Amino acid sequence: MAGKARLRFLLLCAAAVAAVVLAVGVGSVSVPPGEILAALASRFTGAPGAADETSFALIWELRLPRVLLAFCTGAALSVGGTVMQSVLQNPLASPFGLGVSAGAGLGAALVIVSGAAGVLGMLLLPTVSFVFGLVTVLLVIGIASRIDRRLSNVTIVLTGLVVSLFCSAVMDLLATLSPTYAQRIGLWQMGSFSMRSWGGVYVLFPALVLCTLLFLRFSREMDILSFGEEQAETMGVDTRRCKGLLLSIVAVLTGLSVAFAGIIGFVDLIAPHVVRRLFGSAHRRVIPAAAVFGGTFMVLCDLAARTLTPPREIPIGAITALLGAPFFLYLFFAGRKR
Repeated sequence: MAGKARLRFLLLCAAAVAAVVLAVGVGSVSVPPGEILAALASRFTGAPGAADETSFALIWELRLPRVLLAFCTGAALSVGGTVMQSVLQNPLASPFGLGVSAGAGLGAALVIVSGAAGVLGMLLLPTVSFVFGLVTVLLVIGIASRIDRRLSNVTIVLTGLVVSLFCSAVMDLLATLSPTYAQRIGLWQMGSFSMRSWGGVYVLFPALVLCTLLFLRFSREMDILSFGEEQAETMGVDTRRCKGLLLSIVAVLTGLSVAFAGIIGFVDLIAPHVVRRLFGSAHRRVIPAAAVFGGTFMVLCDLAARTLTPPREIPIGAITALLGAPFFLYLFFAGRKR
């Protein structure tokens, strides 16, 4: 079984590389794979004449950072969804249920309405968005722990739902009171990788690697938690501390993703289920596979978002919702049938 899992993971990685090359090459101006490799060689070796200036600027400055940010975002959301479903023992759980997306969106809406991003710099919006998302999750965990000292899964989910609804209501109120910025707030709520630079990749990629390694460090605890909280406690797992730590790491990873890409749903729901069917339930295999699958899925969704209706671009949140909503219903009714 280990050999089959290894082969499947290698095929998944090969599919990820192919998806990245395809996404970089396809667009209003097509770029063949040879020119992509030439542009990369020119960038890393400095060899003159390896790629013309137009191809180099199109690939390195526009498409490659967008594609890599999409991959990192999909990987981060998928890993977070995998951990959430394991920790909360709920196949329909996702990081957004903790209030991360709503809190980060509220922070972004405040920056947009205030106009501070244009004065203090474009990094202000993702920074404030990330901070608000993280604070929202800490607030959810704090309220849930006051209500239930054992920090039960039901308490966490319900508290996260209430806080998310409150933040969304405030966000809608800001959009209503500031009609000038309503469209921009709406686009942020749907997610987009348009005109993204290398800055997001430089921040999100190291965070993704670090958080994934931390999750792998706790893969044994998550395997035990999947059998139930009581069983985990009898096997020596401090469930309250473990859940609080893992949920906090998920909040950091998801908050950074939302900060640079906006609110994108359903990826964190689809990827974990597909990966578990292919690789089993052991988290040391599921977590890396979820990262690669989720990143590949997001790259292909972003490719569809910018090529289906040219020259207009579809918000990527709409693409993932069109694919994810039927999948969510399938999971729900399949669970009820079982």
